[in-house]
Amino acid sequence: MTALSERLVTTLGARVTDAGVVFAVWAPHAREVRVVGDFTGWDPDDGLPMRQVAGVWEVLAPDAREGDRYRYRILGADGRRRDKADPFARHTEIPPRTASVVYRSSYTWGDDAWMARRARRDPHREPMSVYEVHLGSWRPGLGYRELADELVRYVRDTGFTHVEFLPVMEHPFGGSWGYQVTGYFAPTARFGSPDEFRTLVDALHRAGIGVLLDWVPAHFPRDDWALGRFDGTPLYEHAGTRGEHPDWGTYVFDHGRHEVRAFLIANALYWCEEFHADGLRVDAVASMLYLDYSRGPGEWLPNRYGGNHDLDAISLLRELTTAVRREWPDVLLVAEESTAFPGVTADVADGGLGFAFKWNMGWMHDTLTHLGREPERRGAHRHELTAPLSYAWSERYVLPISHDEVVHGKGSLTGKMPGDAGHRLAGTRALLAWMWAYPGKKLLFMGAELGDEREWSHERGLDWTLLDDPARAGLHRLVADLNAAYRGIPALWAQDGTPAGFRWIGDQDGGADVVAFARIAPDGGTLVCVANLSATPREHRVGLPAAGRWAEVLNTDAHAYGGSGVAGTGGPHTEHVPWNGLPVSAVLRVPPLGVLWLRPA
Repeated sequence: MTALSERLVTTLGARVTDAGVVFAVWAPHAREVRVVGDFTGWDPDDGLPMRQVAGVWEVLAPDAREGDRYRYRILGADGRRRDKADPFARHTEIPPRTASVVYRSSYTWGDDAWMARRARRDPHREPMSVYEVHLGSWRPGLGYRELADELVRYVRDTGFTHVEFLPVMEHPFGGSWGYQVTGYFAPTARFGSPDEFRTLVDALHRAGIGVLLDWVPAHFPRDDWALGRFDGTPLYEHAGTRGEHPDWGTYVFDHGRHEVRAFLIANALYWCEEFHADGLRVDAVASMLYLDYSRGPGEWLPNRYGGNHDLDAISLLRELTTAVRREWPDVLLVAEESTAFPGVTADVADGGLGFAFKWNMGWMHDTLTHLGREPERRGAHRHELTAPLSYAWSERYVLPISHDEVVHGKGSLTGKMPGDAGHRLAGTRALLAWMWAYPGKKLLFMGAELGDEREWSHERGLDWTLLDDPARAGLHRLVADLNAAYRGIPALWAQDGTPAGFRWIGDQDGGADVVAFARIAPDGGTLVCVANLSATPREHRVGLPAAGRWAEVLNTDAHAYGGSGVAGTGGPHTEHVPWNGLPVSAVLRVPPLGVLWLRPA
């Protein structure tokens, strides 16, 4: 942690002492600051005057206690008086109320074994399948403590290695799903206290499940009681039009300001230190990298070299990844970055941004486009499946089927598939089996494993009654079996980051409905994935890297998964017929809209 970042965390906010509570807030351009709260009676003419030293206002409130609500009453440089929430508040009122709350943690962690194991791991050579969760709509009405039982049990039983939470940092508008943050240091009070959130993280760790948190350093909402125009000036945000995001109606952080950079880096490290986060998924990185992001001609100014890169934001991201790697080398930083910006996961010393992983948005777009086509039209567009391999090792990737793909009229994952209900579920099973075999870590948004036909809405919970339908219960079982097989087969993850872990083995020029590849472990262990994306059974010859009998690991068309039960290959014997550069091959019977996984028997 930088010296300034460390000082911000330890000195700003509300600190409980034996003599009362010390309040401190950064507002360098304010004319006057008072703290008001339960301990002052909230009198509009009252409040404790604060003393300024080098832009920081501070006061000891001897009558304040843990649990008291408070705000800062700031007379800004513009002559306006505003009541502001504390940017460093550790706890808040339950929205829509907006006061900050004095809080001191008393939690004792029980995840020492998990943290010790985490420190020894190499995430790039281990399995990683992530269940992305919006806490408010997974099972509405559950708080952190209930989720520590029900969500933990569900994720463990379904076999995911990690969960990723849409932002848990406090936010006033539920419809933002947490991506418009007003309380960067406070877990949302909607589901309980900060220590109750610690209980949830602790329970996940003790069950062997990692925790990733979505984190938003690009922008923040304009609510008058929050960060915006904090001391009567653009303090946290850029001044002028550069400080306003045209798509989201939010303020853009001034990433070139030393104190703002320290605020953001201190916040990232705070979630690692105080809440044992195993990773931060950094939201909207593309919007940070480019000065002309969502801006037309005349709406932006080039950098000092005449280009469109935001040099301040790039510098911040490098400083961030360096600081996290130094303080928490086993914490993962994942970039949601949708462009071809080079070196997102390259080391900072080599000119990169230093992230551990990047979301593979190109793979997501091409794959969903392909599976959304009518089966008879897919053969002419095979490049949508094969082209992503041309850049699969340019970065370290996560394959995301995220919340963004099932909102705003895009339809649910199953709803994207063509055909009747049976075909749509078959397409969903095929997609997931293809994804779990493909190079890259996995991320799936909650509800996709249920086969819901409805687009996700934060205003209602997942429809768990879908599991009463045998076909959807089969899809759910498939996800659990994919996770179990994936975790147990090193070929599927030990060489994700190198072309040595992948080989096409099917006929890439003919048989356009069938696509086949092999995943290869460092010791030569192999898994073969064969996909028939047509609506009729196919026989297809593929080259195989080892002679003898091969065993069927998984068939997405099996009755157990809600499929038709059309026979798969049944475990073929190889023939001494060279194929695609391999010495032996076999003719496989591949079910319609089906995917087979095979291993040497």
